[in-house]
Amino acid sequence: MQWLRRSFIAGFFVTVPLFISVAALLWLFRLVDGFVGPVYNKFLIEHFHRTIPGLGLLTTALAVVLVGAIATNVVGKRLLQRAEWLLLHVPLFRSVYAPVKQLVVAFSPDNEYGFKRVVLIEDTAKGFVLGFLTREFTIDRGKGPEALLAVYVPTNHLYLGDIVIVDPAHATFPEISVEDGIRIFLTGGMALPTRLRI
Repeated sequence: MQWLRRSFIAGFFVTVPLFISVAALLWLFRLVDGFVGPVYNKFLIEHFHRTIPGLGLLTTALAVVLVGAIATNVVGKRLLQRAEWLLLHVPLFRSVYAPVKQLVVAFSPDNEYGFKRVVLIEDTAKGFVLGFLTREFTIDRGKGPEALLAVYVPTNHLYLGDIVIVDPAHATFPEISVEDGIRIFLTGGMALPTRLRI
């Protein structure tokens, strides 16, 4: 029963974000295609007497790129943040959007709230453990501030893992990008380079 419960929870956290992402892309495609498809078809039939399949998909891709370009602009970023703030006050939208966005943001190396760097820490029980730096912070136990690192160590397909708090002296930073680190976890270590530079 314990194995069944653990496997179900692991499978749930792997499949649900994947399902939500695919469903969101399909919904976005249908929305854009339903809006621009008739316009494209009418124009093409009137002028060229034919239709071109795939224009809805191309328009969806262009719309996503356009939103990305706006999001990287200072003014566009503020507008999107304001719109997101308003939408997060809708209860049903907030309960679905917030967790999905946090998950996506975590794996975005360009985001300040995502994984910062790949970290190699030495565990006395497990040996060397590979993880992602998520936060640098200090703790005060009456002897002044002590620097600590929060390291996320995935244990199952990146969606499940442990948060390990370590002293910076026990952490090293190999020359591995966050993207390569994610690839290493997804391939079960097979993408790990044969030689690491610290």
